[in-house]
Amino acid sequence: MVYNADMKNIQKEIGLIGLGKMGAGVARQLKEKGYKVVVYNRTSEVVKSFEKEGFSGAYSLKELAEKISTPRTVWVMVTHNAMDEMLKNLTPLLQRGDTVIDAGNSPFKDSMERSKKFAKKGINFLDVGFSGGPSGARNGGCLMIGGKKEIYKKYEKLFKDLSVVDGYKYLGDRGAGHFVKMIHNGIEYGMMQAIGEGFEVLKKSKFKLNLKDVANLYNHASVIESRLVGWLEKAFKQHTENLDGVSGTVAHTGEGEWTVKTAKELKVPVKILEESFKFRVNSKKKPSYTGKVVSALREQFGGHSVK
Repeated sequence: MVYNADMKNIQKEIGLIGLGKMGAGVARQLKEKGYKVVVYNRTSEVVKSFEKEGFSGAYSLKELAEKISTPRTVWVMVTHNAMDEMLKNLTPLLQRGDTVIDAGNSPFKDSMERSKKFAKKGINFLDVGFSGGPSGARNGGCLMIGGKKEIYKKYEKLFKDLSVVDGYKYLGDRGAGHFVKMIHNGIEYGMMQAIGEGFEVLKKSKFKLNLKDVANLYNHASVIESRLVGWLEKAFKQHTENLDGVSGTVAHTGEGEWTVKTAKELKVPVKILEESFKFRVNSKKKPSYTGKVVSALREQFGGHSVK
């Protein structure tokens, strides 16, 4: 059964947990669009800085719950490793009719189980895959939404406010949003790997190519024109074509591995995605120029460290 009250009471009021690169952007975007945003972060200094910007700050989950009108809407944007503990501490503070929106990169099976557990308590749950990096969180991203359709409909205005034009979509029942985001990130691994490998071949050729010019050219109506190629051109301008100071070891945060494991469960061969993931794991011992390209791209769109 779905529990929720009239959206008039909640569509412009939200509690937001997690003020990292993504959560901070979401909070600021919502505030600019007229929402009352009550913010909580485990680091109190971060909350204080947001209070100086005019946000309502909470220094505990209990205070967050008390400051939001019922039925509450709580947007959670923490890492998947921190999600279980966060929800464990948050759940006793909620009541029937409240809604939790998990907008982090959680494993889709975890989201399915969490949704079932919340449903038993009369609490609604939506899983939202959010793509676009910190810039998208701040200015409008691509939102992939799963959960009960009735609840999605009640929150469609919120998702529209947080996305670019036509940049949100209801994808199906519990777990669907995070499943589609997981596959998105797996594909991202493969695309970035292809760009990295291609540019390493270009760099080692006898033609002494200006790689910045090549990236610029590729991004003018070629078949591989893309935001990724555009970001690589920016990285060359920022770090030189040798990508000085950029690590040839590539970090990974889980989604690529989850994609490969899920594909195996479904008996789908994903050689490119699997090799892209393995490359990142092996890059710790074997840094390379390809790794530098991939690390530079991660910095450009996600703000990840290149060190």
